[in-house]
Amino acid sequence: MCGHLDLPSLWSKLTGKKDEAPPLTPQDIVNVLQDRGWETSIVKASDVEDLIPVKSTGILKCVDGRGSNNTAMCGPKIPGGVYAIAHNRGVTTLDGLANITKEVANNGHVPSVHGDDSADMLGCGFFRLWVTGEFDSMGYPRPEYDADQGANAVKQAGGIIEMHHGEHTEKVVLINLVENKTCEPIEDDQRFIVDGWVAGKFGLDVPKFLVGAAATVEMLGGPKKATIIVP
Repeated sequence: MCGHLDLPSLWSKLTGKKDEAPPLTPQDIVNVLQDRGWETSIVKASDVEDLIPVKSTGILKCVDGRGSNNTAMCGPKIPGGVYAIAHNRGVTTLDGLANITKEVANNGHVPSVHGDDSADMLGCGFFRLWVTGEFDSMGYPRPEYDADQGANAVKQAGGIIEMHHGEHTEKVVLINLVENKTCEPIEDDQRFIVDGWVAGKFGLDVPKFLVGAAATVEMLGGPKKATIIVP
């Protein structure tokens, strides 16, 4: 995803207006987030020192910026890991989740979901919001399984269960639009990392994906500050 984004109007997704705008640019995303009260900016990939190539050994993980028991952090980051794909597609069954897990692996990534030391598998804030109905008003059907059942289905399908630790202290949301690149979490200098290009790779509704990511940060009380990384 670079230059003009061939997408429906993110503005209409956020405001409920049905008229479509011209194809989005990163600046359009900035403008809409600022309308929601976010502080936003655009930076070039060449100015982001820790932007690294994605490796097939890295887990496709949650955007959570805390410390983890898994050190394979060179994979892409999306809300909830595998759950982001199921959420965006409206897939609510365990069989569907298992199939997505296998799809992620077939596309060259290590699928994962996570919990944390304080709440076990409900330690993923994204999944907790989803399963408790916080996304109902946005038209997302709730999963037909709990956190433990979801984690077991992912594991049985060949995925990884990651466990986070520590408190959330994220200072910024990085929205990375540079294909096949990512940043790694820094436990002592936390940030949410959203690899927006992943939505295109898995055929997701990209405006819904970006809105869902922003809404997740807002509902979890995270920083309404975003840096958009472009090629």
